[in-house]
Amino acid sequence: MCDVTKFAHFLSQDENKIDEPLLKNASLTDFQNFTQHLYNEKAKASSQARAISSLKAFYSFLQYEKIIEQNPTELLEAPKTGRTLPDVLSVHEIESILTAIDLSTPEGHRNKAMIEVLYGCGLRVSELIHLKLSQIFFHDNFIRIIGKGDKERLVPVGDTAQKAVMHYIDGYRSKQKVKKGMEDYLFLNRRGSPLTREMIFVIIKELAHIAGIQKRISPHTFRHSFATHLIEGGADLRAVQEMLGHSSITTTEIYTHLDTDYIRSAIAQFHPRY
Repeated sequence: MCDVTKFAHFLSQDENKIDEPLLKNASLTDFQNFTQHLYNEKAKASSQARAISSLKAFYSFLQYEKIIEQNPTELLEAPKTGRTLPDVLSVHEIESILTAIDLSTPEGHRNKAMIEVLYGCGLRVSELIHLKLSQIFFHDNFIRIIGKGDKERLVPVGDTAQKAVMHYIDGYRSKQKVKKGMEDYLFLNRRGSPLTREMIFVIIKELAHIAGIQKRISPHTFRHSFATHLIEGGADLRAVQEMLGHSSITTTEIYTHLDTDYIRSAIAQFHPRY
């Protein structure tokens, strides 16, 4: 059921009736009562915001078509939806996940290289599964990433991630039978094809379980941890924005949530009156 229909039913107090005069003559109070109704029904803030956006668009259309003179939704405010932050892993937890990898198998060395790249470079899972050998420039300590909207960026790669990747390539990847047309992909499954994002999720969840980590874990957790650890360590927000491939600094700012101990220590160190 669309949001405008829900509002019409709310006005008529009848789930089977749409009263057009009531819709045309709705007041700001009616909309405020409707949003209160949504709140009482325990609708999520995002659902409330979507409903208000739909109503604003609908009444703007009515005004444009001269069906109504004034738009009664102009002063209607949507609830703040906020942004849900995924869990962040500590350095110790990341090390626990790496330790949980079975290095007695070729897949184990592949998985270690993947985790090191996810955390060491802050890649999206889509960027990881499409990473190609031709995009690796370890002699310059960079990898070339094709991100959202086919935007290209160069991401620095540290020694730890480089060593894990080269050990996987030289010791296992170079000896693997690769499916035709997939020769340039870095991370492959047993059949010689690129890994899927679903498989990456499965691998990470299994490793987290073995490591005894109870947090919600996904490939994005490592990207989030990458950015959070950089910012907590004093990295410039603009530099982090470039490494993550965010088009807007506003998106990067969600990673600036810092724990209270870190904030307290920063204030104690730099504020003259603390």
